[in-house]
Amino acid sequence: MACSFAAATVVSSAPSTPASKPLAAAPAPQSLSLSRAAAARPLRLATARPARASRLVARAGGVDDLPLVGNKAPGFEAEAVFDQEFINVKLSDYIGKKYVILFFYPLDFTFVCPTEITAFSDRYEEFEKLNTEVLGVSIDSVFSHLAWVQTDRKSGGLGDLKYPLISDVTKSISKSFGVLIPDQGIALRGLFIIDKEGVIQHSTINNLAIGRSVDETMRTLQALQYVQENPDEVCPAGWKPGEKSMKPDPKGSKEYFAAI
Repeated sequence: MACSFAAATVVSSAPSTPASKPLAAAPAPQSLSLSRAAAARPLRLATARPARASRLVARAGGVDDLPLVGNKAPGFEAEAVFDQEFINVKLSDYIGKKYVILFFYPLDFTFVCPTEITAFSDRYEEFEKLNTEVLGVSIDSVFSHLAWVQTDRKSGGLGDLKYPLISDVTKSISKSFGVLIPDQGIALRGLFIIDKEGVIQHSTINNLAIGRSVDETMRTLQALQYVQENPDEVCPAGWKPGEKSMKPDPKGSKEYFAAI
């Protein structure tokens, strides 16, 4: 099955309820449920931070919600291939130490996927300088990952990679991050930036035929790290390191707009 096959249909809206009928009581939420109703719950703002910072940081509703931006990333432990060996990878090993770029792709030995996987490997040192680990995930076995890594790039393989490829044969990781296509048994092209506290700060999900940009992932990571180091500032559209940021208040924003 190729990564470039027809786009998947994802239903994201719940059936409407007539205004004249009362809503039925909702069942008790399940941990990491894929309920679209849960995904549609409004975000609430944190109140534990200073007033200005609290207006700028979204916190997802509760522990039983989907892993939206602002929630702790679902933990996992799985086998992976790295340096042509089988290793064990735990997300918790990075908490408190590194940022994590976690990206999902549909299948090994396909077409769009190797262009993304090798692009992240070729830029790995840049992520490393930003104290960031890169992890790739698909539903393939570690044996498939190993065979693909041992295949030369010119023959459609990956060659040696500088980060682990995780095996999600049970599909539990893809499901917990909300990227699994149940009727096809593969993952959409989801990408998550997880900070050192284990909180998802960014996510993008592309359909199967659309590859992702390493440049934009890098830029977003740099913007995230900047605002975490400078909590009284925000980054405007297209911001890159060295460019002017913005103060999130009426006076500060006018200073920004007057300078550009």
